Amino acid sequence: MKLSRRTALLGIGCVAAGCATGGGVAANVAPMLNQRLQPLARFVGNWRGTGAGEPGASAVERSYAPVLGGRFIEVRNRSTYAPQPANPKGEVHDDVGYLSFDGARKLFVLRQFHIEGFFNQYAATTADFTDGKLVFASEALENIPASFKARETYVFSSADAFEEIFEIAEDGAKFEVYSHNMLTRA
Repeated sequence: MKLSRRTALLGIGCVAAGCATGGGVAANVAPMLNQRLQPLARFVGNWRGTGAGEPGASAVERSYAPVLGGRFIEVRNRSTYAPQPANPKGEVHDDVGYLSFDGARKLFVLRQFHIEGFFNQYAATTADFTDGKLVFASEALENIPASFKARETYVFSSADAFEEIFEIAEDGAKFEVYSHNMLTRA
């Protein structure tokens, strides 16, 4: 049975979300990811949505794809901010990230490289999703003041929709939302 790329990617999302696949789709796409990354398979595919936060309103495009023999998931993100009062010049923000599994700590790790020169490394605060939610806390930030910390929270409302909440804090202060994205499968 020959699968379209979209069917295969949707099947991967269903493997992790536990939805019915109707046939051999799940069996054909499951080998694309290392076993330890299977809980993150729900991300794999292309996503579009909107964002809001300190830099203003944005249009968001994102892709998640297995790379390097399925041992990593590459994340490519583009947020486009039109000129607006919060950001009069507008901007395009690009970042590339990699999700992996740290076998020693038994946690997912997210590493992000931003066009502005920032690097963020996060570790999951739990071993897996809890009630459709996965939280990453920063453990290393580069080209950002040492007093900062960050948190990324992903909340899936269905196999085809999730929220991403990015928060920052400085010097022990309470986390504050910097941006909030709502994405649906493209």
